[in-house]
Amino acid sequence: MNENIRRRNNRRAFLKMTALGGLAGASVAFGDTDKTMRPATNQELKERYPQSKKIKTICTHCSVGCGIVAEVVDGVWVRQEVAQDHPISQGGHCCKGADLIDRARSETRLRYPLEKKGGKWARLKYDEAMDKIAAQIQQIREESGPDAVMFLGSAKCSNEQSYYIRKFAAFFGTNNIDHCARV
Repeated sequence: MNENIRRRNNRRAFLKMTALGGLAGASVAFGDTDKTMRPATNQELKERYPQSKKIKTICTHCSVGCGIVAEVVDGVWVRQEVAQDHPISQGGHCCKGADLIDRARSETRLRYPLEKKGGKWARLKYDEAMDKIAAQIQQIREESGPDAVMFLGSAKCSNEQSYYIRKFAAFFGTNNIDHCARV
């Protein structure tokens, strides 16, 4: 296979073209150039939202720490790209990191506390939800002791957040703490 064709028809080029032009972009990526559409220029690929603010950040999916360049317009996350110069990800993403923007902007994402009452989900205020959780944990502690509760950390927590979870468990009176990620 010709090296230029291979370079042009890689996974990254295909995803960029399909994101920008739908199926028509895919046909251009694979050489179906019937002149009805033109391929996007390099500038158009880089600057889909020219007014956006580019923010370098870290993918929050796991504890690896891959780099993301998020594009934000008026406080709304509109696009993301892999940080090409990031020492961890080295210009790549896993499928979960590539889907991060879709999960953050999903219509089905949980945005507030819910409680099931009579078989239906009801919205709670944050203070009300925290009070209910605190009362239940306190009741368990009084009835069964502090070791009846276990605290779980997360791969999405920073070192500081993990420290606070551990401190909270110690103040609660237990050593029952674990971490969910086995990276």
